[in-house]
Amino acid sequence: MVKYVTTPIYYVNDIPHIGHAYTTILCDMFKRYQTIKGNECLLLTGTDEHGQKIENSAKLRDKTPKEYTDEVSFKFQNLWNKFDIAYDYFVRTTNESHDSGVKRAFEEMYKNGDIYKGYYEGHYCISCETFFTKRQLVDDYFCPDCGKETNPLKEESYFFRLSKYEKKLLEWYNENPNIIMPLHKRNEVIKFVEGGLSDLSITRSGFKWGISLPPFIDDNKHIMYVWLDALLSYITPLGYGNDIPNKMYLFNDATHFVGKDILRFHAVYWPAFLMSLKLPLPKQIYTHGWWTIDGVKMSKSIGNVVNPDDIVNMYGLEVMRYFLIREVPFGQDGDFSHKALVDRANSDLSDTLGNLVNRLLGMSDKYFDLNLECENFDYLKNEIEQVSSIIRSLEIYMVNMMPHRYLEELWKIFDIANVSITKYAPWEMMKIGKVDDVKSLLVFISNILSKGALLIYPILPHTAREMMKCLKVDFSLYNKLIENDELLNKFTLTKIPPLFPKLEAQIIINRVEEKIDLKDEINISQFDKIDIRVGRIIEALDVKDSNKLLILKIDFGVNIGIKQIVSGIAKYYSPNDLKNILVCAIINLKPTKFMGILSEGMVLSTKDSKGMLRLVSVCDVEVGSKVG
Repeated sequence: MVKYVTTPIYYVNDIPHIGHAYTTILCDMFKRYQTIKGNECLLLTGTDEHGQKIENSAKLRDKTPKEYTDEVSFKFQNLWNKFDIAYDYFVRTTNESHDSGVKRAFEEMYKNGDIYKGYYEGHYCISCETFFTKRQLVDDYFCPDCGKETNPLKEESYFFRLSKYEKKLLEWYNENPNIIMPLHKRNEVIKFVEGGLSDLSITRSGFKWGISLPPFIDDNKHIMYVWLDALLSYITPLGYGNDIPNKMYLFNDATHFVGKDILRFHAVYWPAFLMSLKLPLPKQIYTHGWWTIDGVKMSKSIGNVVNPDDIVNMYGLEVMRYFLIREVPFGQDGDFSHKALVDRANSDLSDTLGNLVNRLLGMSDKYFDLNLECENFDYLKNEIEQVSSIIRSLEIYMVNMMPHRYLEELWKIFDIANVSITKYAPWEMMKIGKVDDVKSLLVFISNILSKGALLIYPILPHTAREMMKCLKVDFSLYNKLIENDELLNKFTLTKIPPLFPKLEAQIIINRVEEKIDLKDEINISQFDKIDIRVGRIIEALDVKDSNKLLILKIDFGVNIGIKQIVSGIAKYYSPNDLKNILVCAIINLKPTKFMGILSEGMVLSTKDSKGMLRLVSVCDVEVGSKVG
């Protein structure tokens, strides 16, 4: 059976970040692993381009929603091409074929009695495109997922009878205990469903950027809920409800990779939609954690979002792939730091693997003109058994989505090879005429690297190909070397450039050559006159007739109260980006007016390497706290 794996359909409200790259690389790894195992696997990715947040983002940039989504979707596709992601489908929710498929699905669910018209009253988070009940909110006001302010809303809506599928979902989870991985995430989903499912609002009427309802409804006030629209993008490219050649058979073995923040949509809403449509359910939903940067959650508002393209330009694609997969256990949150990446690359990739290849080539060239052949490996039986035992253990780690353990164990065979060189000292054996023993050792190491090249291919495809070129092996030897655990007794090696040159410590910080203009020195008494406090932005408003200014209402705690500050940041932030963000501000500046609007201070900001202005923000600090 052909396997089908999907990334989430990425929301195009901003450029791709390291979290997008992580998920996509995991799916690429999954596909490549299936390929070397002899299984056909197709990979889908794409962009989710509808919703109020997109409409607002486009307006902020003086573009139409389609102009804006074309621009950002291209950036995603271009980046995945640059990263050599082996995708087979790239879906856009603005495609006509997708539009047709979504309308067909809505019609089918309606005919099945699963859609009805009613009224919704609750709190809506624009950032998450999601309604929340009062009991789900934080402090009766803020979104439980992103922390931003929600808006109380009452509107006419079409509903999906999610409650109808509560029992069927629980039966599905119980009958398929490994559907949701890791298992603790499965338990979270079951607990959520056991708490009772309310019917789901699946249309919106407060904005226009979305897929309209099917013509038979004859209701042009409503558009599709963005999550109904986006989830169906897993099947519309396969020909569901449109004129694309039908390949819906692929969905018989579907695997989804998602971040933990969107698990509920994929493990509750999506299977319920599929049940209503009488379509197969996913075989696996893998859920990964978030990436922080130096211990702080990544946030566009804070300005600490990691651009994966920058990381690749700085360190190389294979280094980034290895670090993301090796550094953090799947399902847990991971911390990205340049120092950790450099340390990991130098230790594992340069010192262990790269150095091993260099040692093999150096000795093989010096002693045997790169031509190796041996009769037996008798004195290496213990090492051979150790390598075989490790390789036999690897598959279970991929099956259970533990790629960090897969790499941890795989690297032990390279350690065995390096230790064997030190232990047997082939340069000393050559001095006393043990030429055959040296040949056996180098052929054994060539076998380790050949097996290793095949096994690291899903994670480091370019490195694997270079190693295979060096050793003159290919994928046709997978069954012989891996499945049957055989050894080759002859190699003709080819020199290749060093695989992983050492990364220098100074490139850890991407501002080595940055010219810094320092202000004149001041003394401590002058600094003490500046009162910098931490405050929470509780409201942000556009300024009429200005494309630069925003009005910020900032809460500095009970002792200081709420202050109004006018800031020239409108080109870099929309009002919805700022709500509930902790910022640093000077509060004892003499009040002044901008365009007739009172301003009682100044928020602190800086510019990043691309000239983008970023607010200076903090985490987990009480409002009113003094800075300095």
